[in-house]
Amino acid sequence: MIRRLINDERGFSNAAEIIIIAPALALLIALLVAGGRTALADNATQGAAMSAARAASLSRTPADAATAAEDAARRSMSQSGITCANLTVNLNLGGLTAPLGTTGTVSATVNCTVSLSDITIPGIPGSRMMTSDASSPVDAYRERN
Repeated sequence: MIRRLINDERGFSNAAEIIIIAPALALLIALLVAGGRTALADNATQGAAMSAARAASLSRTPADAATAAEDAARRSMSQSGITCANLTVNLNLGGLTAPLGTTGTVSATVNCTVSLSDITIPGIPGSRMMTSDASSPVDAYRERN
């Protein structure tokens, strides 16, 4: 009976399986977290681009449009809960100078650098640049300055 208990290796086999499976499972969970965070940041960046383009299209002057677009993009990212290490908004304001009676468009490109440094997985960079574009029409009969 004692000899049988000493030679029984079933417990060792289970421990070895856990030691092999646990790191692989932790890596899979970390990859899912990184993918989820990237997808959320991409959606937030797209929303910020839409907000920036819309805010710029409602402005009367290019200077006001740039300020309104930057504020709208920052507010949208903040409301989404995404923190950007670097947020830039590039605008094409050609639609603001369209003649009365014609519909112009304003476009915005939002770039956000999202930090992934708290997820330490080999091969995953410490940050990722998210870029989104959006455009918004300018009212053809709005008052011009």
